[in-house]
Amino acid sequence: MRYIFFFLVLLTAQQGMCQESLSQLVDQYAKENNFSGVVLVATDGKVDILKAVGLADRETDKAMQTDSKFRIASMTKVFTAVLTMKLVDEGKLVLDKPISAYLPEYVGEGKDKVTLHHLLTYSSGIENTAEPLGMKPYQTLLSLDEYISRFCSGPLVFVPGSESRYGNTEYILLQKIIEKVSGRSFEENLTAHILGPLQLRNTGMYTGKNPPKNEVTSYTLKDSLKTLTRDEPYLPEMYFGAGGMYSTAEDLLAFDQGLFGEKLLSPQSTKQLLTFHPDLGYSAYGLWGSDGWGTFSEKFYYRTGGILGSTSNWIHTLDSKKTILILSNTNQTNLFGLSEELYLLGTKEETLLNSGSIK
Repeated sequence: MRYIFFFLVLLTAQQGMCQESLSQLVDQYAKENNFSGVVLVATDGKVDILKAVGLADRETDKAMQTDSKFRIASMTKVFTAVLTMKLVDEGKLVLDKPISAYLPEYVGEGKDKVTLHHLLTYSSGIENTAEPLGMKPYQTLLSLDEYISRFCSGPLVFVPGSESRYGNTEYILLQKIIEKVSGRSFEENLTAHILGPLQLRNTGMYTGKNPPKNEVTSYTLKDSLKTLTRDEPYLPEMYFGAGGMYSTAEDLLAFDQGLFGEKLLSPQSTKQLLTFHPDLGYSAYGLWGSDGWGTFSEKFYYRTGGILGSTSNWIHTLDSKKTILILSNTNQTNLFGLSEELYLLGTKEETLLNSGSIK
């Protein structure tokens, strides 16, 4: 018993040293790279570090908190992909069927040529008519049908499935398909299949009339002026199922564990969602995959998010079972670079800990 006690004491001390190293790295990024936000690193779902630095609101000097809510932008697409595959599980959607099978009223050229698989992998070829207009499409309140008619029903600019060009068009169309086939709103599907089962109480679809409490204010670095300014006004809900959600770091960890732990979908649908396609930019459904890149020496998945100053980065590694979540309210910091350093430091410390070299 004495040896077990001393081992546990030593293990606790070593884990504390690892946490301190990660904390120091975050502080360094705050000081040298102007990072402001929340960082969460976990191993096999267990939190190694959860740390908030910087200001949630620069006008009031409100400090960032670990439960601060962020606009997660395109991280929303993973939730949309899960809801799509949930309907596949239920036999209500088939991935190789075209848009017209579910939205016969759709008038775009890709109606009978673009499949759900094409939508999920950004390989539809549907012209992204919103992108050249900057923020304008997101500054006028439109219904989902109005938005699709105006921005998601253009001609095909390449053969569906021949390549992948990232954009929001596909995932906005997926929201419409989810709602049409299920007979329920996107929010109702989200609550029933993800938020409720995982008890994500700080996550949801953004609405301007009822913004979430404890939401951070986001700021954009203007290169020409070299100063941070509050994000120009826009309506986050106009990003729909492509980018209209908010969340916290801890809720996103629970979602990460639910997805990769096969708690949300059948094993078959989880595998389909996580299969990445090298011929389509290594796109999975809502995520991207890699067999190893940069400092990541193992297979991993990643998802970024960014609308003006609302930026985020999510990494999940398969062998070491690391989850790295970074949420920021400015566009000043290279979040993938910070993710790489957190991974390198965390795996190095863990290797030393397991080998008994940390004493």
